Amino acid sequence: MAKMNCWEVMGCGRQPGGDKVGELGACPAAAEARLDGVHGGENAGRACWAVAGTLCGGTVRGIFAAKYRDCLNCLFYKRVMAEEGRQLVPSKDLVVKLRMKA
Repeated sequence: MAKMNCWEVMGCGRQPGGDKVGELGACPAAAEARLDGVHGGENAGRACWAVAGTLCGGTVRGIFAAKYRDCLNCLFYKRVMAEEGRQLVPSKDLVVKLRMKA
């Protein structure tokens, strides 16, 4: 099975060229190059829980600390956890990468 990015699985339409970009704006995970390649994803497409401003459950979410509890219950997050297993990059490491200058 091919690894998919969050916008492909969740169908939010906020990826570049997506049908909801005009209404909701582009998703920061789709543009976050500092996490490109993490878990085999495009930009932060397979580490979206670490990126502020993603669309979750129809609501744009804030910073990692405020949204992470919701992400733990997300089907996509659970999917990545299952697919990556022991290779899953810890969330704290993702946040550190995001704090580094691009």
